[in-house]
Amino acid sequence: MFAEPEFWVAVAFVILLGVFAYVGLHRTVLTALDHRSARIKAELDDARRLKDEATKLLAEYKARHASAEAEAQDIIASAKAEAERIAAEAKTKIEDFVARRTKTAGDKIALAEAQAVADVRAAAANAAVTAASTILSQSVKGPIADDLLAKGIAEVRQKLN
Repeated sequence: MFAEPEFWVAVAFVILLGVFAYVGLHRTVLTALDHRSARIKAELDDARRLKDEATKLLAEYKARHASAEAEAQDIIASAKAEAERIAAEAKTKIEDFVARRTKTAGDKIALAEAQAVADVRAAAANAAVTAASTILSQSVKGPIADDLLAKGIAEVRQKLN
């Protein structure tokens, strides 16, 4: 038994444990382990707190994203409605403009027709007066002819115009 090396290793181990107990090494080891445990617990608490903050921040950003998305959809919808309203107004204005232009063109055409009719009547009256004047001057002579001619011309002009 005393010759066995395992026996002397066991004796040395027991002596070493006794020296450690006398010096108080076990308290130092336990204190170090307690400090390490407290540090790990603090790190876990910090990690949990950071995770909670990150979760809250993520929820807040998701809410902001949803709000921004809804606002963008509202802006798009209002822009479409505004574009449709502007297009309808433009269509109405164009239709009104075309109607006014058509009426103006019709009025101008009617005025030109009336002017052409008046010009034709005036030309016919002048031709009739010239013809009557020529016929009367050839058939009647003297002061009576001049008087009849003037009355006839005045009467033709009055009736034709």
